[in-house]
Amino acid sequence: MTADATGKNNSDFDRLTAALAASGDVVYAWDLADDSIVWHGSLGRLFAGDTPPATGADLAARIYPEDQPQRSRRLDDHLARGVAYDCEFRLAGRDGTAHWVHDRGSVVPRGPGASPCVMGTMRPISSRKETEARLYYLANYDDLTGHFNKARLSEALNAELRRALREGSAGAFAVLGVDQLAMINSAYGYEAGDAVLVAVAQRLSARVRGSDVIGRIGGDRFGILLTDCGRCAAHRAAERAVEAVHGEAIDTPGGPVRITVTAGVVTFPAQSCASAEILAKAESALREAKQQGRNQTGVYEMTEAQRAAYREALSIGADIEAAMQNDRLCFAYQPIVDARTGAPHSYECLLRLRRTDGSVATAGSFIPAIEELGLMRAVERQVMDLAVADLERRPGPTLAINISGPTTSDPAWLRRLGESLQRRPDVAGRLVVEITETAALHDIAETLRFVKAIRNMGVRVALDDFGAGFTTFQHLKTLPVDIVKIDGSFVRNIDHDQQNRLFVRNLIDLAHSLEVLALAECVETGAEAAALSAEGADLLQGYHIGRPALTPPDAASIPDSAAADAGAHDRA
Repeated sequence: MTADATGKNNSDFDRLTAALAASGDVVYAWDLADDSIVWHGSLGRLFAGDTPPATGADLAARIYPEDQPQRSRRLDDHLARGVAYDCEFRLAGRDGTAHWVHDRGSVVPRGPGASPCVMGTMRPISSRKETEARLYYLANYDDLTGHFNKARLSEALNAELRRALREGSAGAFAVLGVDQLAMINSAYGYEAGDAVLVAVAQRLSARVRGSDVIGRIGGDRFGILLTDCGRCAAHRAAERAVEAVHGEAIDTPGGPVRITVTAGVVTFPAQSCASAEILAKAESALREAKQQGRNQTGVYEMTEAQRAAYREALSIGADIEAAMQNDRLCFAYQPIVDARTGAPHSYECLLRLRRTDGSVATAGSFIPAIEELGLMRAVERQVMDLAVADLERRPGPTLAINISGPTTSDPAWLRRLGESLQRRPDVAGRLVVEITETAALHDIAETLRFVKAIRNMGVRVALDDFGAGFTTFQHLKTLPVDIVKIDGSFVRNIDHDQQNRLFVRNLIDLAHSLEVLALAECVETGAEAAALSAEGADLLQGYHIGRPALTPPDAASIPDSAAADAGAHDRA
């Protein structure tokens, strides 16, 4: 090599080094044979002053456990199938702080006999991630109080309204307005007004249930989404919130201030099936309450037809209470089968009411009434007792029971289950508890505690209506469930609806990536069963598999045609 050539190469290298330093990027070469990594660039910024990892194993040990599965999958896809490797993850610093990096690379062959090497770049991106997190926060939360903003609260209301319509449940929405906030701003200043709003938000948070959702929907107004809550319970909840705010003076920069709030409440879907209308009716009830003197709760008035429906609900509630005392609540059992073989896997227990005249009523005809009257928890405790008794009498089948959102925060239900299953691992191992996706996401921390508690008893957990809510990969990874039940709206017509098929495929892949069983419900035809089996569904449920039957499962049988079809699908 000539002197000129050497000088030119050195100059190019110097420019490349300077460019790397300016960009903050770091270049690495990772030898896959001996696992060693060689780094080039400004390492101090990337590793926050720590010693750079010398091996791939050392690097993997520094990656946050929550980010490791994604990085491993991306790397495996690249090495096995040549898919581009491009990944973001957090590195743990020596002091435990997280440092986000963007990693891109590819395998570079190095000639015959030489081991392959991954060449790539890493770039620190913590600043960008902080900006993204801040933008997400501002898009979803009120910056002053930390509660949902109006747009995000409206999304939550829409989701709860869809669930209520689908399941026949009830909910309520309350709007609370701070009385005379404009006078406080004028007399004490806007800092005092802000202090009042923050204090009101805190007091409301202390008075609502974990499943309820609070948001700030205007300058002086808050909205509260009350889940699984009928008219009477919603009225009481709003009155408690009004009393909580009025209780003590609020310390502000201008001195202590006593305030009041006024509330307007509307129930759904009884009084409205549209979120915009629900908000408008709650605001109307708030205005009427303010006109009557403030510091009180107004409820949107029902029509005469709605009053008649409420009287009917009271009658149904009385029948349900009598049925619980006289053992007239029972199950209809719907089979769940292996998608490949058609072999029975388990049975979902669907609640039924035996009327005094001998007829049998489905849950849809009485569940809304017992939710409206606040009887749901008592009924669900009896559901648990019925299922455990069934499992004790019949050593073979596995049974699944459904619970509502409020039960996930009911310590009495958990205690009762623990007492029922004490020293009975054979029974616990054949019980599955189903919670809906939307109920689970209302309070992810509360749901996580509930799920861990019942799984510690040996009971399995299924996430129902999967795909109908806002579940993310992070949510599903956080909740250690055993089964996800793909919402039936995506299963219908899957044999010829390509959009549904693609969505279901992604849901199944997501479940399998976390080693969770994927169950497709509402399977109505053999063609749908075949399509689901081909896409990798583990379990199937629906009228094609078997209709709910009052016959106990040890004597029940899945129709031969359904079992034969399921086996044929796998062979095809």
